[in-house]
Amino acid sequence: MRRLLVVCIVLLASPLMADTVLEDFAPPGDWTFFTDQGMGGVSTGGAEIAVIEGRRALRLTGDVSTENRGGFIQARKDLPDGLPAGTEGIRLRVRGNGERYFVHLRTGGTVLPWQYYQAPFQTGADWPEVDIPLEAFDPSGALLRATPRPEGVRSIAVVAYGRDHEAEVSVARIEAY
Repeated sequence: MRRLLVVCIVLLASPLMADTVLEDFAPPGDWTFFTDQGMGGVSTGGAEIAVIEGRRALRLTGDVSTENRGGFIQARKDLPDGLPAGTEGIRLRVRGNGERYFVHLRTGGTVLPWQYYQAPFQTGADWPEVDIPLEAFDPSGALLRATPRPEGVRSIAVVAYGRDHEAEVSVARIEAY
């Protein structure tokens, strides 16, 4: 019985068992907005930290256009220390206009501007939690590892991407689990 108690205490105290809040959108907001216009695209939009239905959230809105070989808007946050060791995935609390959006991760190995790891998530009118395992992030090219390593992640982005549409997505919390 004593050994079982010690094991339980060790497991409960383990940092691998606890989720780590990466962003709760309390000030200051250190997110950077990007569009495809730097590459000749014509997508427009904006990102802001706002109170939405009583929750502080990042709100990404705009018009995504694939014209001129474009097709994205995004808000990105640097993670200079990477994700915590043992991270198995990213958890988001999201809502939006019912469209599919993406999380992009950049690592020390994503040297070129068009390199990233991408995973989709669906939005709706409520605020569900969405879990995205690191294994679900697809590399943008053959030169990248199959799965990003948590300690190698250098930024996270919320992205409207890949098709002509009106973007409206809000993210109220981001965690590493």
